[in-house]
Amino acid sequence: MKVRWARHVGAMLLVCAAGAGAQSYPVKSVRLIVPYTPGGDTDVVARLIAPKLSESLRQQVIVDNRPGAGSLIGTEAMLRAPADGYTLAMGTISSLAVLPVTKSNVPYDPVKDIAPIILVTVVPYVLHVHPSIPARSVADFVRLARSRPGQLTYGTPGIATGVHLTTEYFSSVAGVKLVHVPYKGSSPLMVDLVGGNISLAFSTLSTTGQHLKSGRLRALAIAADTRSKDFPEIPTMAESGYRGFEAATWHGVVTRAGTPRAIVTRLNAEIARIVKGDDVRSALLTAGFDIGAGTAEDFERFVRSEIDKWKKVATIANVRVD
Repeated sequence: MKVRWARHVGAMLLVCAAGAGAQSYPVKSVRLIVPYTPGGDTDVVARLIAPKLSESLRQQVIVDNRPGAGSLIGTEAMLRAPADGYTLAMGTISSLAVLPVTKSNVPYDPVKDIAPIILVTVVPYVLHVHPSIPARSVADFVRLARSRPGQLTYGTPGIATGVHLTTEYFSSVAGVKLVHVPYKGSSPLMVDLVGGNISLAFSTLSTTGQHLKSGRLRALAIAADTRSKDFPEIPTMAESGYRGFEAATWHGVVTRAGTPRAIVTRLNAEIARIVKGDDVRSALLTAGFDIGAGTAEDFERFVRSEIDKWKKVATIANVRVD
């Protein structure tokens, strides 16, 4: 009886200690790692959230850009930090779903090692070409690419990113051979695409909208089930002859597995409130982002479904980057 009572008291003390720690959190600044260069979609989302989160936590939230290796460098930096809620990272399609299914030596398990906090945005990919490419539809482009096998180039923000796998999948189903040009992030990719140094890229309207309006880029199709309300003239991939071809990038906030659940729950609530606030919500919608902001459990289920989806795509497209 005494042993049982001692175990019961010990368990109660652990629960109380965890609760007290969560209530006092945070007592110092919080770092939010962005595993990409400044200026891209992920960085934009992080910098919209960070100042508001600083206000609500009453501690500075520092955005720390750690680009490279298709998001691997930044994600690893987060995983090397203690599981105490003071180091967060932007989790994306690349770091949580594509890298783990295309590389055999990824040093983490996206399900076991990472704690999802909240899915913030989902943004469909759009197939863009430079205006020098004589194609005004997906069909035009496919005919052109088939006539020039291995001559047209496509850019990505890195090897084993969502854009990389999406483009390889498109190449596979369209029966075309394109040359991959990886960059260290979306910003340098856009510079070369607008400059005509590469032929095409899947990107988001939040990144390319101004270039489309100015005529510096041309959009051929959106990889979603419906057209964009801001660019309704862009057909879907299904309308372009590729039914079922849907792909989107997404941005969420994650931390290390083992972080106290009370801290994860609090961060989820704080960020959800920020994202649903009029100013941040308006900025995200204006930039072309669809808003998520569900529970941590919702985000966990979403990540698992994305892993399953892109694992199948990687198999179909025969994409391995080892």
